[in-house]
Amino acid sequence: MSVARQVVVEADGGSRGNPGPAGYGAVVIDPATGEPLAEAAEYIGVATNNVAEYRGLIAGLTAAKALFPDAGDALRVHVRMDSKLVVEQMSGRWKIKHPDMKPLAARAAAILPPSSVTYEWIPRAQNKHADRLANEAMDADRDGRTWEASASTAALDTPSARTASAPPPVQGPPGDQAAGAARARAALAAARGAAAPEGLFPMPGAQEPEPPVEAAPVTGAAAPAAEPSEAPVASAPEPTAARVAPAPEPSATPVASAPESAATPQTGWGSAPDLGAPATLVLLRHGETALTPQKRFSGSGGTDPELSATGRDQAERAAAHFAALGTVQEIVSSPLRRCRETAAAVAARLGLDVHVDEGLRETDFGAWEGLTFGEVRERHGDDLTAWLASPDAAPTGGGESFAEVAGRVAAARDRIVARYAGRTVLLVTHVTPIKTLVRLALGAPPEALFRMELSAASISAVAYYGDGNASVRLLNDTSHLR
Repeated sequence: MSVARQVVVEADGGSRGNPGPAGYGAVVIDPATGEPLAEAAEYIGVATNNVAEYRGLIAGLTAAKALFPDAGDALRVHVRMDSKLVVEQMSGRWKIKHPDMKPLAARAAAILPPSSVTYEWIPRAQNKHADRLANEAMDADRDGRTWEASASTAALDTPSARTASAPPPVQGPPGDQAAGAARARAALAAARGAAAPEGLFPMPGAQEPEPPVEAAPVTGAAAPAAEPSEAPVASAPEPTAARVAPAPEPSATPVASAPESAATPQTGWGSAPDLGAPATLVLLRHGETALTPQKRFSGSGGTDPELSATGRDQAERAAAHFAALGTVQEIVSSPLRRCRETAAAVAARLGLDVHVDEGLRETDFGAWEGLTFGEVRERHGDDLTAWLASPDAAPTGGGESFAEVAGRVAAARDRIVARYAGRTVLLVTHVTPIKTLVRLALGAPPEALFRMELSAASISAVAYYGDGNASVRLLNDTSHLR
């Protein structure tokens, strides 16, 4: 008879652009000691967050199986991920609708018997090890390298003693209040401390404890109102086998690090941790140019027009609006003239400097620059049809695809949010970058770009919190122009 083996898998994936350069990370952990047993990470090319997260899960389960090849059905794996989508879909509570997710979920489900694997959602702050592995893989590719386990510092950066002072209350995020999930979460917290791990993975025939009588219900847990978006994949390469290697041996010299307090999973709005003030990006579209009322393509590859008289008036009205509010602390602009002129009007009122970020420029529309939509359809009909159908299609003549624009806009967003954490920043930019920032904040698919209206000199706003989540506060407000 096989000896029962129990492990925890923590997995994560990320995309710098969604879709954009992507990678995953996974770590197999001894539940009794909290020590990592194996790590896996890989850069996977251009993909979405969802694809990267599923690839991380596949790598983690594969690594766990490889560690104990003779365990058979006696292997018990408890998966912890901060992807609500993956956890709910693999637990069978949410349907898998997107065609790109179905084969990945099937691969993950086929690695081990379904009865051997349990899933738990955890906040991002509790998934640091896997997150750092994923970022190491993406950083390695950016630097022209391949991720190697021997060079990883993720285990050193993550406290080895994953402890909890007491099991968390039997509550959890929506869809995670079932008694089995609650028991698994509480047992995991105990196993990460001094308690024995037996309760984490109940063996067949073992007596399971009754759930606490006063477990707080979570409204809507049984039937989620909506499923998170599954953004389509952009040119994701065929997955390769995950490279699994033993975690690096701890150094003989202790690594000094600040102790990390035990984290309790978020149990609802009332008990959410204080994440501090968000970085708030106020998104101002530039004022009109001569091309704006004619509805002509005007990107970064054309004539770089200046503001018209109407556009200058709009910029002054926006400046007066922000001066009255008194909330803007920094100004960042696209390098194109129409944005710099709009930003200068606001900066003059607020007494601020204007910083320029190349990532905020408009799409390069190639041969379509200066043409109307009708003229493009007449001259480049097939290219226009392809462009409307796919974020990977570029305008005629070497323009930028929406996927390419999303990558650089997301990179600019990350730079600005990191630099101005907790501050309110005015971004003076264009239609596509603003729509892209809103789309990414909502987790909406690329086709959402065609379902938003943005008037000249309109104001939108997105807040970015310390846990990585975003909140759209405003879209296409033109009240200051009336």
